Amino acid sequence: MSDLSDFEQTLRHISEQGGERIAGEWMRDIEVEYGRAPLIFKRMAERPEVLISHLLYKGTVTRTSALDPKFVELISLAAGAALKCPHCTSYHMQAAAKKGATREEILEVILLAGMISNSSVLANAYRIFDEKMARCIPCEGSGLELAKKD
Repeated sequence: MSDLSDFEQTLRHISEQGGERIAGEWMRDIEVEYGRAPLIFKRMAERPEVLISHLLYKGTVTRTSALDPKFVELISLAAGAALKCPHCTSYHMQAAAKKGATREEILEVILLAGMISNSSVLANAYRIFDEKMARCIPCEGSGLELAKKD
């Protein structure tokens, strides 16, 4: 069966069973698979159409990915860590481990996320510095003036 056919079958199932029932089933499935459901899913479940649309999107992207599910979770862990989201980091770390990631792989991903996050901070700050400080500050000798006031 094709991915599109599976998706259409899932949509029919949602339509037949109703959003509230499906949202409840999916929340229970998540809790069984991962031991808990993320808070964002719990809040989304208060509006089943929001939870269902989010999980349909997330599930379709991950299910049709050319990447192994373990690597999808490791990448998600890296993104959560780089964005400094403790909940995303924790959830995806647990999910990656359940999908077979080793301790060493998880630690490597954390290190890489930190490196990229640090590089992002530096690249952004240096660009702003270059834009705001294009003139020769020592030559002017009157201190720093970051922006002119109108």
